[in-house]
Amino acid sequence: MVFDISIAISLMLFIAMFPMAFIWLRRAWRIFIKHNYSEVALKRGEGPPNPKKWAPATGIINLAAGGTALVTIIGVLLTFAGFPNIFSPYKTWSSIAGVTLWAKIFADFIVSRQAHPFELGRKKKKETE
Repeated sequence: MVFDISIAISLMLFIAMFPMAFIWLRRAWRIFIKHNYSEVALKRGEGPPNPKKWAPATGIINLAAGGTALVTIIGVLLTFAGFPNIFSPYKTWSSIAGVTLWAKIFADFIVSRQAHPFELGRKKKKETE
């Protein structure tokens, strides 16, 4: 095997899957087990008005993405150890990792935009007392 740019990029993707899986599974743990809603549906760093409402959607997204990344990591490590499995071809595991990453990004974006509705029309002046 000759070390070229495609090998380097796939190695970076594989190494980057470790912290991604950890962070996503940790977020799911915080949402479902600890009921910490500080990272639910953030938009520009601010949480939604009712984060408890959006916690299941965000938690499921993080759990699914983290679980998929973890299964992919285990499959690739088993392939390198010599066990034939579904992750043996490079195209299979790299496509699963890439689709998982982009699906997580898009799903989080959709949930954050749904959790922060925008009001149409003129902005009302706040009353000062």
